[in-house]
Amino acid sequence: MPKIRPLMLAPPLIFLAFAALFLAGNFREDRDALPSTLIGRAAPAMELGQLGDYQSFDGSALGNGEVSLVNFWASWCPPCRAEHPMLEHIASQGIPIYGVNSRDEPDNAKAFLDELGNPFAAIGTSRDGRVNIDWGVYGMPETFVIDADGVILKRYAGEITQSVWENRLRPVIEEAAAR
Repeated sequence: MPKIRPLMLAPPLIFLAFAALFLAGNFREDRDALPSTLIGRAAPAMELGQLGDYQSFDGSALGNGEVSLVNFWASWCPPCRAEHPMLEHIASQGIPIYGVNSRDEPDNAKAFLDELGNPFAAIGTSRDGRVNIDWGVYGMPETFVIDADGVILKRYAGEITQSVWENRLRPVIEEAAAR
């Protein structure tokens, strides 16, 4: 039987250490820890395309005197599909949600909304993803809380669940609305 030398164990141990770091990062619970340089700043300008007959918007719609959400989504995004009922719930409470359909085929986006419903006060498209870059979006869904003056208060990367709504987004909205 060959003798095991300590240096022979180094590669598998290094691999296991990197694997553990990777897994720990992927199962991180605090998505708010993802940095955004936009917090506390005016929402970036947006030039969006029209999605079919849906009401469109641009950056001037934000900061119109009411707290709102901007939600980046796509029909090909499974977490976007999973969070959709929650968006409808939020919209039913009178909170305007502006949807940015990104890097998507218009027919697929319209079919998505036809199937699941339309929670958005208005929808714009960014087929090339340029608006995502301006907002610092790197994955979907991502949602931003915008105050009545058009200032970004919070960014949440990932699916909005009941827990996320109750514990992370709604308190920010309520605080901003009380000002």
